[in-house]
Amino acid sequence: MEYIEEFLKKRGEEGILRSLMPASRRVNGKIWLGERKYIDLSSNDYLGLSSHPRLIAASRKALAEHGASASASRLLSGDLEINHKLEEATAKFKNKESALVFNSGYQANIGIISALCGSEDAIFCDRLSHASIIDGILLSGARIFRFRHNDADHLKALIGRERSKFTNVLIITETIFSMDGDRSDLKAIVDIKERFNCRLMVDEAHATGIYGENGSGIVEEDKLSERVDFIMGTFGKALGSFGAYLAASKSYCDYLVNRCRSFIYSTALPPAVIAASLAGISLVKEEPFRRQGLLKSAEYLRRRLKAKGFDVRGSSQIVPVITGDNSKTVKFAQTLREKGYWVLPIRPPTVPEGEGRLRFSLTFDHGMAVVEKLLDDMSEIVD
Repeated sequence: MEYIEEFLKKRGEEGILRSLMPASRRVNGKIWLGERKYIDLSSNDYLGLSSHPRLIAASRKALAEHGASASASRLLSGDLEINHKLEEATAKFKNKESALVFNSGYQANIGIISALCGSEDAIFCDRLSHASIIDGILLSGARIFRFRHNDADHLKALIGRERSKFTNVLIITETIFSMDGDRSDLKAIVDIKERFNCRLMVDEAHATGIYGENGSGIVEEDKLSERVDFIMGTFGKALGSFGAYLAASKSYCDYLVNRCRSFIYSTALPPAVIAASLAGISLVKEEPFRRQGLLKSAEYLRRRLKAKGFDVRGSSQIVPVITGDNSKTVKFAQTLREKGYWVLPIRPPTVPEGEGRLRFSLTFDHGMAVVEKLLDDMSEIVD
């Protein structure tokens, strides 16, 4: 127990001790803590679909037909027809031959990566890759090389030096990075992948629903579906539901059904969740005004914040404002909370030392009136 007490004490002294803050309600871009209502700027419900009537109706119908739980893993009796409908819809949505549904983005990444690679292989990943990607690499036993963030030239140099030493090489990147809100140079990475005979896995968790003609993501927008081997993403962000997916060839998906431990040994997602994900995919394709309006609001917020002198990064619906040390970051977040905004301080180890930030996660429910009010309030804090 002593090491636990020491850990908690140290985190408290460093100003990075985390605690849970249960909300009484969260809907339509707002969150209630007790009786107090806030503008929710920490949610990944980018398109506001989690409370859409069609997702709710689809969930209720599946709940009535199948009950509250799948009650078993997919390889036992938890494999319902609706699961296959979602996988077929996902494969079509992502322009791939097949797809496989996972219980969460974390489970997807640790299971897929550790099943695809072993001790004779190497994995090259962006230095700012999500923790689930890093954990999947560690589980695989493969040699890890981390290239500088969004630096395709560094990736090329590393692979050129190391490729011949390994049987297989997997490159991993995100298309929209969750803490910096910026976009990878996917075309350059695909060219490197093909030149050096590697495989490529992309994490589209924060791009799915937001980019591309049909809202499929950056891979679709850059017309690279046939050249990217593995497209991973989540249903729990812009699609308004829960769970994750991998879109790939049928042979790879069949392999993972037999090899991926996080898939094999998990109870299947509840049918109500699967039904909501199906409805989410349909809505993304049918209502492009949601992503178009969201990106317009985010670009406006970013431009105006920069004009006011804030250190702003990214180019997506995620708008990070770099605040620096932990105490300054926490104080800024607390002041905004007093003004009615729910935006949490992001601190190490989630981000590098000295790069604490406020991560403004806009959603479709945050119209221009909310953005303008936020800009005014932030100006008052700085003044």
